[in-house]
This record gives sequence, C-alpha cells and structure tokens, in this order.
Amino acid sequence: MKKIRKIFADDSAIELPINIVVMLVVGMVALAALIAIIPPPTKNMAVNIDETGEQAAGTNPGNTVIVDSTVASSPFTVITKISVKDPDGYPVRDANVVLRGLGGVATNVTDDTGCCVLVTDSSSNGAQVSLGTNQNEGSMDLTISADGFYDYEKTDAVRVVRTT
Repeated sequence: MKKIRKIFADDSAIELPINIVVMLVVGMVALAALIAIIPPPTKNMAVNIDETGEQAAGTNPGNTVIVDSTVASSPFTVITKISVKDPDGYPVRDANVVLRGLGGVATNVTDDTGCCVLVTDSSSNGAQVSLGTNQNEGSMDLTISADGFYDYEKTDAVRVVRTT
C-alpha cells in the first residue's frame, strides 16, 4: 500500500515565509547602505559681481571697467570683487574662481563669507589686461567651480571699455 503524505502534517512549508522575511530584511539593509554612500545632489551657485574697476581709477559697482585711452594703450590691472552663494543664500567657501580674457587672467579662492577679489596683475598669480590699438572694448569670462555645485561659466562677465 502506498503511503499518503498529508499536507497539514508537513512542516517543511513553514520555511518559505521565514526565508522571504529574511531576504526582505537583508535587501533593505543593503539598500540603506547604498543610499548612505550616494553623495548629496549638486546645486547651482548664485554669483554676483559686486565691484569692478581699473587699479589706478578704483572700483565701481557693476561689471564694467572704463579705462582712459592713455591707460588702455599699455597693459593695465583690473580688480573684480565677487560673491558666491548657494540657493539658500549661504556663502560658498573654497570655490575656485578664474577670470580670463583680453590677455589677462586672475585666480583666487572664496573665503568664509563667499567673497573674493580677483586682480589681473603679474605679481598676484595673474597677467595684466590690454586692449589692442584699434580695440575700444572687450570682455572677460568668469569660471567658478566648487564641490557639491555645478560649475558656473559666464562669458562676457566683465566688460572693458576704452574712453577717448
């Protein structure tokens, strides 16, 4: 005679729900570990050019440098003050800032208040700006990079205009 197995007396089926619960818990722990190592999302920076000017004439609010024709005939120094903030209005520290154009370049790093001064002078890690003999205006480009933020690039950020 054949032995008939009864389903209700069989205890091996109890392992299936326990295995599912164990796999679910292990999977959730692994997912939590993966989420913990993902870096925070990248944000945009708010950049403001506070003051700009030629060294001998001093700075003025805005992004335009007006130079006299006698100054523009030889290389001159441009000073630019900028401030960098995050979308919530907090300063962005240690952002690398580069201003380049018209043969000149200036680099600096923002301080704890998110501000920095860029000087296109050969004595301060830069090169002086110059306009050609028939060039009455030109522009300089601004590039800023900081950890946790998208790179900021602005062409024609600073305008240099020669007056007669």
